[in-house]
Amino acid sequence: MLFERFEKLIDPFKEVPDEMPPNKILPFYWHYLKQVKGIFLCLLIVGFFASIIEVAFFNFLGKIVDYIQASSSPVNFFSDHRYELIWMAVVILLLRPLFFLIHDLLERQALTSNLVTLVRWQQHRYVLKQSLNFFHSDFAGTISSRIMQTGNSLRSSAISCVNAIWHVIIYIGSALFLFIEADWLLTIPLLIWLVAYVLTLIYFVPRTKQRSAISARARSKLMGCVVDSYTNITTLKLFAHTELEQDYAKKAMQEQTVAAQRSTRLVTAMSQVLCIINGLMITSTTALALWLWSNSLITIGAITLATGLVIRINNMSEWIMWVVNGVFEEFGIVQDGIRTISQPRTVQDKPNAKPLLVPQGNITFNHIYFSYDSKRPIYQDLNFSIQAGEKIGLVGPSGAGKSTLVNLLLRLYDLQGGSITIDNQNIAEVTQDSLRSQIGMVTQDTALLHRSIRENLLYGKPNATEEEMLHALRQAKADEFVLNLVDNDGGKGLDAKVGERGVKLSGGQRQRIAIARVLLKNAPILILDEATSALDSEVEAVIQESLEMLMKDKTVIAIAHRLSTIAKMDRLIVLNNSKIVETGTHQQLIKENGLYARLWQHQAGNFVGLDE
Repeated sequence: MLFERFEKLIDPFKEVPDEMPPNKILPFYWHYLKQVKGIFLCLLIVGFFASIIEVAFFNFLGKIVDYIQASSSPVNFFSDHRYELIWMAVVILLLRPLFFLIHDLLERQALTSNLVTLVRWQQHRYVLKQSLNFFHSDFAGTISSRIMQTGNSLRSSAISCVNAIWHVIIYIGSALFLFIEADWLLTIPLLIWLVAYVLTLIYFVPRTKQRSAISARARSKLMGCVVDSYTNITTLKLFAHTELEQDYAKKAMQEQTVAAQRSTRLVTAMSQVLCIINGLMITSTTALALWLWSNSLITIGAITLATGLVIRINNMSEWIMWVVNGVFEEFGIVQDGIRTISQPRTVQDKPNAKPLLVPQGNITFNHIYFSYDSKRPIYQDLNFSIQAGEKIGLVGPSGAGKSTLVNLLLRLYDLQGGSITIDNQNIAEVTQDSLRSQIGMVTQDTALLHRSIRENLLYGKPNATEEEMLHALRQAKADEFVLNLVDNDGGKGLDAKVGERGVKLSGGQRQRIAIARVLLKNAPILILDEATSALDSEVEAVIQESLEMLMKDKTVIAIAHRLSTIAKMDRLIVLNNSKIVETGTHQQLIKENGLYARLWQHQAGNFVGLDE
């Protein structure tokens, strides 16, 4: 089919280097447009011929008027001019539809959807590998909206520029040529108009560009505010702050409205100036043509041609104004996207990074130095090792640096000094995917994907069978409630969707799904970060057996404020102010009567059955 042929001219998912897009506007455009430059070249060529045909209409009209005036008899009109009339009919009925069809197929079938998808896909692929800090520094809604909007604005502005180029060149160039052919004096009003038109654009365009960029930033900020409110709707309702949130959104909307109004003021002013200079062009050209005809210097056909062309140029100039305004509004959106998208990845695989191999599971922190910012170091020269198969608990007050250690082991952040090794392999020199594939983790805040239970479980093992998934659910004591789940779309059991971040499940149910997912993953290194904090004591007791099964034959790092959950670990490492202050078993640390013993005493009333 014709449509499909053109739709397949661009493969939006073709393999390209995974590199940061340029952070300057023109190189940013070229980064994507060069991948489809052949299609744009064809669009330029077809646009050239389509514009020539449009101008030919007015030339034909002038010639027909002259033929009628010069004809000796209406009876002989068709016989005298049959070849010229046949050629006009061929151009109008065959060539014009053909070129416009090709133009529309290239623009709408080849470029419109595919180019937008190409840009979005490559930007999403790049941003997806950004560091954790990148996503913590902006609204998720703002990042996603910029990716969605940037591709559309880039395509729209690029196609508009291509179409505008030929309209300006062909219409004005052809008009000058045809006016000179009739009488060179007809070019004077057009040239004066051209100078005034260019000066008008020179004055208004940079200001439109600047205000459009400000408006785009305000629009993105508003989008982020609204998405943030919806994402945290539970918190909003729990604290009964609907009015506060309304005021927050109202302020952002007012800011965006003011920015948009300042931008549209320029558009209105530019429209009025163009209306005036276009009126002067039409009036002066028509008056001059009539004066030349009255002095027998041009024909009536030339008057028809001149008047028709300047009216068309008037319409074209207004269209160009809206194109320019639209293009620079799109430029503003693209520039706003560049600020978010074209940022270097702070955590990257080295060029020759190899996959991590974990035959044993020894972990060593070697003189590590780390800081979230240069002013306040978190770790300075920290050293300790974890033996293969050893199960350690990280203990300490809030802010001691326990979760930071885990994030560094997962290489969510890079060290500023020292190294972390797994089986003598520096994690900075292996691929991030291979590193994280060897580590299973159950976190305190278990966030599930807004997909089915099955799809969430397959994150642990993409090729898991139905039997393996059900076995993992049974081990995590989650099979009973999962098999009874039904969602709003009729999905049941494993096919039931869990809602955004798993909101349709209770905290304990989410945690058990997370445990089942890690059971499926079966990685040699396991991290439990407050893994049972979302469970009540009864549920925790039920799945304790699953956790022990999960930890079997693995190197385990467990973090818990509820000390009873880690007291039976092989070794406890006590952190305070990002330093190791104590290490030993539960019984040893109690006898030392240090920080751990004090923390234990604070919680002792909650623990039963543990020997001190």
